[in-house]
Amino acid sequence: MTTIQFESIKTGLKQSKDGYMLSLAVHPDELPEELMRDFVGARYMVVMVRIGDDEQPLDREMVKKHHPAVAIAGMLCRDKLFWEYIDMRCNENVMTEAECSEWLKCYFEIDSRAELKSNEKAREAFLQFKEEYEEWKK
Repeated sequence: MTTIQFESIKTGLKQSKDGYMLSLAVHPDELPEELMRDFVGARYMVVMVRIGDDEQPLDREMVKKHHPAVAIAGMLCRDKLFWEYIDMRCNENVMTEAECSEWLKCYFEIDSRAELKSNEKAREAFLQFKEEYEEWKK
């Protein structure tokens, strides 16, 4: 059995009476000739692997586990009540989202909030800090 392999980008997803229709953009240099020659309606067994920014296969379990910390950090940096908590707990006067982001990077010793994806020690400490903040809010 021969396989067809190519890189593509998801451009759309919609639903019809027959199921979901997935649209992919394929660069002309990537489009396999045998795919072009197959008739419309040909059936395929499809295996897809998402590619990360590093051009390596993306581990979806890692993304599910770690991605929320980055999103949560972004939301908290916009939360004025969180700024108040930082002032109360750490005696740091945070007045803007940018200041909060800088404080967070310094406090958790990371270069960017995105590092919470890969830095397990910082992520665990951040999530603990967030839990303490949630308790304080109550």
